[in-house]
Amino acid sequence: MASIDEVARLAGVSTATVSRALSGRGQVSDAARERVRAAAAALGYVVSSRASSLASGRTRNVGVIVPLLDQWFFSTMLSGASSALMRAGYDITLYNITADADVRREVFDTFLRRQRVDAVIAVAIELDEHETGQLLDLGLPVIGVGGPNPRLRTLSVDDTAMARLATEHLIELGHREIAHIGAAGEFEADFRVPSRRLRGFEQALATASIAANPALLEPADFTVDGGHRAAARLLDARRPRPSAIFAASDEMAIGALLAARDLGIRVPEDLSIVGIDGHELGEFFQLTTVDQFPLAQGERAAAAVLAQLEGQADATAAAALPYELIVRSTTAPPRS
Repeated sequence: MASIDEVARLAGVSTATVSRALSGRGQVSDAARERVRAAAAALGYVVSSRASSLASGRTRNVGVIVPLLDQWFFSTMLSGASSALMRAGYDITLYNITADADVRREVFDTFLRRQRVDAVIAVAIELDEHETGQLLDLGLPVIGVGGPNPRLRTLSVDDTAMARLATEHLIELGHREIAHIGAAGEFEADFRVPSRRLRGFEQALATASIAANPALLEPADFTVDGGHRAAARLLDARRPRPSAIFAASDEMAIGALLAARDLGIRVPEDLSIVGIDGHELGEFFQLTTVDQFPLAQGERAAAAVLAQLEGQADATAAAALPYELIVRSTTAPPRS
């Protein structure tokens, strides 16, 4: 591998100028910076992360704490954060919080204290007081994503409002017999998303003076298979069928679509279905959904933590995350 001295000779500048030009720190003329970059590219020179860390006191690495790696939502948000951080010259280190209490404790007690990261992003992790204190004790920028934490800068989305918007869409179309899939207690996890979305569903019904029907509430596990099984129970021919379904996630909504197809029920002619999240398969299935833009959530989390690292104003971290109703072809007025 080429050395910094070789880059300096080829560019006709000092090694100090090479260091400033490639690190982005310090004054370097545009002409000199371009010569350095061209020389580094020609020689295949890459700045040593270890040397850069020693010189700047930074690792150029951001730790990202996630609860799950095998679910679409978390992997999409992680992709957004990773891309934004990499464009800014940062690596990421993943810390997967599992259901094992010992593993979770080890992340906060040991891994994050090794001084290998410059900042931390906690995705959809409801931190207790002790864990929050441990993060703050690191003296590093910390951004939480997915729910409120009064002691941390957080990017949060209003799950209740999103569910209310999805249900209001069905009500405005004229539906009154509306079923809900979701809110199984064992799947509450952090920030109680299923309960918040059920609350939004119930609020929309109450505002429209529609009595909630317990027979139209089906628990599920936020998967396609779970949505399929729940919808099959709701659409059983032995009971009056709902004219619409609000599924508390797009994956469950897709499962409901497949269940309707299996039962010969036409969507949206016989049944309207709306989801929530903005799943990448939503467009393929032409699913009406409330999109919360998970890729952009990851990008905004990265932007917020980078702003703190650079000592810039951090207005992004104080703002609520956006969402939007995307109307496609799985919803329509009920048949007369």
